[in-house]
Amino acid sequence: MGSKDRYHWQTQNVKVSGVDDMVLLSKINDDAIVDNLKKRYMDDYIFTYIGPVLISVNPFKQLPYFTDKEIELYQGAAQYENPPHVYALADNMYRNMLIDAENQCVIISGESGAGKTVAAKYIMTYVSKVSGGGPKVQHVKDIILQSNPLLEAFGNAKTVRNNNSSRFGKYFEIQFSRGGEPDGGKISNFLLEKSRVVSQNQGERSFHIFYQLLEGASPEHRENLGIAGPDYYYYLNQSGTYRVEDMNDKQEFSETMNAMAVVGLSAEEQSTVLQIVAGILHLGNLSFQESGNYAVVESEDFLAFPAYLLGVDQERLKEKLTSRTMDSKWGGKSESIAVTMNTEQASFTRNALAKALYSRLFDFLVDAINKAIEKEHEEFNIGVLDIYGFEIFQQNGFEQFCINFVNEKLQQIFIELTLKAEQEEYVQEGIRWTPIEYFNNKVVCDLIESKANPLGIMCILDDVCATMHAKGEGADQTLLQKLQSQIGTHEHFNSWNKGFIVHHYAGKVSYDVNGFCERNRDVLFNDLIELMQSSEFPFIQDLFPENPNAEKKGRPTTASNKIKKQANDLVGTLMKCTPHYIRCVKPNETKRPRDWEESRVKHQVEYLGLRENIRVRRAGYAYRRLFRKFLHRYAILTRETWPEWRGDEKQGVLHLLRSVHMDSDQFQLGKSKVFIKAPESLFLLEEMRERKYNGYARVIQKAWRKHTAVRKYILMREEASDILLHKKERRRNSINRNFMGDYIGTEHRPELRQFVGRRERIDFADVVVKYDRRFRPVKRDLLLTPKFLYMIGREKVKQGPEKGLIKEVLKRQIEVEKIQSVSLSTLQDDFFIIHEQQYDSLLESSFKTELLSLLYKRYEERSQRKLPLKFNNLLEFKVKKGGWGPWGSAGSRQIQFQLGSTDQAFLKPSSKVLSVSIGAGLPKSSRPTRKDKRKSGHFGDRQSNSRDSGAPRNSAARQGQPGHSRAQAAGRLSTLLRQASVVQPTLPRQGASLRPRDPRPGPQVNMDFMSVPDQGVAGLQRRRSTESKPVPGGGRSKPVPKTRPRTPQCQALYAYDAQDTDELSFNADDVIEIVTEDSSGWWFGRLRGKEGMFPGNYVKKI
Repeated sequence: MGSKDRYHWQTQNVKVSGVDDMVLLSKINDDAIVDNLKKRYMDDYIFTYIGPVLISVNPFKQLPYFTDKEIELYQGAAQYENPPHVYALADNMYRNMLIDAENQCVIISGESGAGKTVAAKYIMTYVSKVSGGGPKVQHVKDIILQSNPLLEAFGNAKTVRNNNSSRFGKYFEIQFSRGGEPDGGKISNFLLEKSRVVSQNQGERSFHIFYQLLEGASPEHRENLGIAGPDYYYYLNQSGTYRVEDMNDKQEFSETMNAMAVVGLSAEEQSTVLQIVAGILHLGNLSFQESGNYAVVESEDFLAFPAYLLGVDQERLKEKLTSRTMDSKWGGKSESIAVTMNTEQASFTRNALAKALYSRLFDFLVDAINKAIEKEHEEFNIGVLDIYGFEIFQQNGFEQFCINFVNEKLQQIFIELTLKAEQEEYVQEGIRWTPIEYFNNKVVCDLIESKANPLGIMCILDDVCATMHAKGEGADQTLLQKLQSQIGTHEHFNSWNKGFIVHHYAGKVSYDVNGFCERNRDVLFNDLIELMQSSEFPFIQDLFPENPNAEKKGRPTTASNKIKKQANDLVGTLMKCTPHYIRCVKPNETKRPRDWEESRVKHQVEYLGLRENIRVRRAGYAYRRLFRKFLHRYAILTRETWPEWRGDEKQGVLHLLRSVHMDSDQFQLGKSKVFIKAPESLFLLEEMRERKYNGYARVIQKAWRKHTAVRKYILMREEASDILLHKKERRRNSINRNFMGDYIGTEHRPELRQFVGRRERIDFADVVVKYDRRFRPVKRDLLLTPKFLYMIGREKVKQGPEKGLIKEVLKRQIEVEKIQSVSLSTLQDDFFIIHEQQYDSLLESSFKTELLSLLYKRYEERSQRKLPLKFNNLLEFKVKKGGWGPWGSAGSRQIQFQLGSTDQAFLKPSSKVLSVSIGAGLPKSSRPTRKDKRKSGHFGDRQSNSRDSGAPRNSAARQGQPGHSRAQAAGRLSTLLRQASVVQPTLPRQGASLRPRDPRPGPQVNMDFMSVPDQGVAGLQRRRSTESKPVPGGGRSKPVPKTRPRTPQCQALYAYDAQDTDELSFNADDVIEIVTEDSSGWWFGRLRGKEGMFPGNYVKKI
């Protein structure tokens, strides 16, 4: 495998792909910005920064850097440590919420198909992964994640611009406890595009759920719900598009049903939801014809199924679709009159019922999610705004007008907070500042929503709707005339023969006024409400809770009034949070990867105001904070400010900045805030703060580790003593000795660690004395790991470039489970024999008791048997063959132990017997006498806790989970089969008077609307703002860069993959900073901010 194949995307050393942060661009113009985005896009780097703002370009393919590995990489990391990523922004939000105790929000903006919904999903996934919590928190996380496929199924659809376009707006608040655990949430939804249920443009689809149901329904559902192919249903067959590339409707139906179960919908509720979806499709197959100047149902065969699915009387459904009741008041008397409708009015009523059913069903699903994760009191939250993008179609109606209005409001927030408010803040705080011009789209927002003179488009529309009659023929033309007379001279407004044009921030859009007034009124006649309230299904009755007989006061609420209120409430909510921004860019209209349309991207760069954003960020200050908050966060850096600064806050901030030796040109102090210019200066402060906390944390850790280690080794000492109890005399100086484990410092001895496995833990290390066949002593380094016993010696190299050097040599490696037994005397000596199949080892160690206890444990772990121990004063051991002389033959040797007069062992070797004399030690019944006087019961409870942990868990709790109910649901009869009063009808044949889709090819669709829109007056004003450029650096000369001390470096000759966590990975030709060189051949160095060990023979010094 070539070295390039081993690169992870973060290494960033395959080749340079533009700049990560466009504040660093050498030239600041639209062409340079577009070129930088293109370079990165073509190399699959879709994320780029402008300071804290994240730019995201839709790759139209799945990229490999959204795994758990990246989540771990970005968690807790500073922004500059890793390449730009949506995870970095999500982590910044999450940490800021905990540090500052302030609500956060992310505003994701861009045109339709730019990747906003996917970005929102990644943010929710990241927050869910990095936040902790128990079973309740996990349940909330599951609902947060499963709400996405559910709401996408019912709220997203294919358009000509986007295969998974959000046709509603969503603001998702993830609510957190003070410990940072997600324990609740709330979804606010805006303006579902109801009209898509009854009609779609050519090449588009209705909402995904309709096609998912037709593809994924079970045989039982197919029979009960009358499921057929999509071309059978009038509401689906008008656009001629049924499938979406790279979308599996059958699989996604399964995910949607699973999501319904997770959010807490019962099996019966799930069946009723599907029943309503199918009922809407069958309702659309009703057609009308003229009979005596009024409408009648063309084929009553198609009446049966919608009436059956909605639980209403078939005759009553026919009556309410072809006539309506009007109340007439005359002389104090009221009278109800039945008014028959024409075919156009009947079709309108049918569509109104279908749209009302669907929108109320959607609201029910949102409420179900909110009820499942609602929280009594709010602490902190992170809000994720995923809203429909700015869009232009061949025919733009009322829905596009509302969608584009909301996008204007979001653009205004961005301008207010990143361009306008930031510059105004500098002036208010008395900071030296040269103003930067930009286009403020508030003029467009006022054109649409203004209530003052001149009135905005929405107010004029409401006035016309208030005076229109039942169907309102001619109301749309009245609207157009009023718009021309009242705002016809506005520079961002023009009219044309079928409607009007608005010069939005993203370009000129032509709106067709046909249907504007009817859709704005958004009324549902009382007859239809009463019809649905008569349904046999309580679920459907609950969707229509209105009281039709209640007296109506004042004007009814219109759709435009509602969206205007929702938009302004949303702006108010966002303004209360600390905002973060993702600006999504759509690189092409083909929806294909690596396809780059230069003019389209340049247009988006212009209207998103990226150039102005870079200029303000570059000339301004990356960080600003109130004096009080700054002092609170960095108080730990000096004695004078910890725990609290006493005195003037401004002087306290100045003291802190001087204590870290920050250059005076890197910050300014305003009236109430400190402004720090470069992010690097802030990172310096954060790093010093971390070091301080790390230092104190280490003191606490050291004390705790000492405490636990003492308790641990006391326990070990007692266990070791039990092994020798009543079998061997003890030495006076060792019976109360603390156990250390490592007596030769293997952590700093790589020459010894080279023989041990990469991830093997060393339990015991000591220098022991080994006796050979002639009883000659030689020193060995003995290492014990969970698997092996190592004996390491030293030899002089006899040949090669290292001739004459003393090198470590592995003399013996014994598998722990292959040890046959261990022999010891009954006296107080330090001798012991390791018996093994080939030959035995006679060893002497002052720490034999500690070694023996550890070896005893490891042997039992590996072999599930007790280690055989032999105690005798005459011991025999096997020796291996060592040559041809009389001493070289294999055989056995003996050791004779006898009582002497001193505590020091006296050795007397003879031909095959070693005599050892030693004085009497402590009695064999001796135990450690030093007790730990600490009050902690940390180790005393260990045994009882381990017994508790093995107890069986309560399985009953799991049976109440939503997934369990689905297994039971298979055996249930559906809601439909339990109906007593209605017999299931048969599905009408496809040819039975159903209006088929017109086989004649329709008129050629003009796709000019897909091209880059005319920028209009907004674009002209943006271009004017670039004419006045500030002097670079405020006219000051460039500072002389400070020289940095040169550190030794080396260049990699070969690629190396790290084998352990403390090693560096690198590729051939990488340049590594050398921190230390070691004679063992393992050097310590630094590469891309990471430090670790690496082999010195893989590199050459430069």
